[in-house]
Amino acid sequence: MAVRRSVMGLDGPGPLAEALREAQYIADEGLATAAWLALALGKPLLLEGAPGVGKTEAAKALASVLGRDLVRLQCYEGLDAQAALYDWNFPRQMLAIRQAGDDYVNLYADDFLIARPMLMALEGPRDRVLLIDEIDRADHEFEAFLLEFLSDFTISIPERGTIRAAEPPVVILTSNRTRELHEALRRRCVYHWIGYPDPALEAQIVMMRASSVARQTAQAVVRAVGRLRAEPLSKPPGVAETVEWAEAATLLHGQGAPWPAAFARAIGVALKDQEDLDWVAPRLDALLQDTAA
Repeated sequence: MAVRRSVMGLDGPGPLAEALREAQYIADEGLATAAWLALALGKPLLLEGAPGVGKTEAAKALASVLGRDLVRLQCYEGLDAQAALYDWNFPRQMLAIRQAGDDYVNLYADDFLIARPMLMALEGPRDRVLLIDEIDRADHEFEAFLLEFLSDFTISIPERGTIRAAEPPVVILTSNRTRELHEALRRRCVYHWIGYPDPALEAQIVMMRASSVARQTAQAVVRAVGRLRAEPLSKPPGVAETVEWAEAATLLHGQGAPWPAAFARAIGVALKDQEDLDWVAPRLDALLQDTAA
């Protein structure tokens, strides 16, 4: 496999990490290295991790750094190839037939083709990043279909023939690991696991994403979130919830709520499940200790 020695002028993981930071995303050395290698080798990047650790945000930031539009395919149970690839505009085809009368109509011309995310990534201008989000939510059948696409980046349209990418598109897959992905899919990708950031890094993320939040507040909310994640919750707060909780508590504090009551009143921003809220309620004071920001 030919290696592209320079990726958009980013000659190594270090420059890529700096560019991602400028795009408001803090990537550690492991993520920056995996992303740079995927770009340099022309291979898909597979990001796994718990919900809310920043996998999708990493894809958005990488597209921003590359100056490309992000095309997102959100996976779900029952997703099939047609929904991911293309469809034909049947109403428009019927209208064209009626208007043409006895004249010939090419029903499979570009005017009638509806490109879905995967076709858009191959056929359109090479200024797109294809994000296949939460691939673990799709069925095994779709995952098997995806293997062929990732092998040679081609799509077969019976009415049009085979469409092949002029060069491998930038493809990022994410998985929350609700099920194991096929080993063949993993082999086609550069892999990286994104865990929850350490407290110091998460506090940096909060201050980067929420400029109105003071450093002490950011550190306080990170301590509280760390304790929440240690609880047996069905939906522990992700990094986005950490940022939003810090913002919400800051707003309430500005309205006169003291610390740590501001955090307690804004708990619905951090936890989004009633059973989790019920579990936390009797121990919330302990969880919010030393959060007097």
